[in-house]
Amino acid sequence: MVPTVMPRTAPVPAPRGRIGAGFLPVPHRYHLYLAEACPRSRRVRAAVALLGLTGSVGTTLLAAPASYAALRRAYEAAGHHYDGTLAVPALCDTWSGRVVSNHTPDILDDLAVRLAGRPDLAPPAPAAFTSAVRALLDPADPVAPAAERTAALELLERRLAVRPYALGDRPTVADADLWVALLDPAVLPAAGPHLRAYVRRLCAHPAFGAAS
Repeated sequence: MVPTVMPRTAPVPAPRGRIGAGFLPVPHRYHLYLAEACPRSRRVRAAVALLGLTGSVGTTLLAAPASYAALRRAYEAAGHHYDGTLAVPALCDTWSGRVVSNHTPDILDDLAVRLAGRPDLAPPAPAAFTSAVRALLDPADPVAPAAERTAALELLERRLAVRPYALGDRPTVADADLWVALLDPAVLPAAGPHLRAYVRRLCAHPAFGAAS
């Protein structure tokens, strides 16, 4: 009998597992698949270094065919709904061989709180800051993002005029988000002097310099 192939009537659900909810927070258990030119991957790479997890969370930059094949196996192990897309960053569980999550905010939160035990390095950011960074990373209006970007940059310029880092006197995971947003060639030339000095400061920091 020829098997019947049923068409999908809804988007394939993205893996949204969480460390601490079915996946124990154990050192050396998790592995990250990242891409060199991917802004979200840069955010995760910087956070891993900032949180001191480089020795306990493995990372692979997708390059050789073997790395793509390994990530494909991890997605296939995550469930039968896999549609063939190799989305990164992808947090994988080496015990089960499956993708846990490819949702960047969840990955960053789990790395900081569950694996590093450093919630102080991932404090809640003010809503205005979060909205401004989102406007730079993912403009709501792709047709006319210039005004949205300008307003976001002005708000962030005022914020960085009175503090060295995004949320205060030391770098946090929030700085990984803002730093990557500002590295965009379409964004940085329009940034003010305080934001440009901020980018230089972070690029000189070991955690961020290694991910730049």
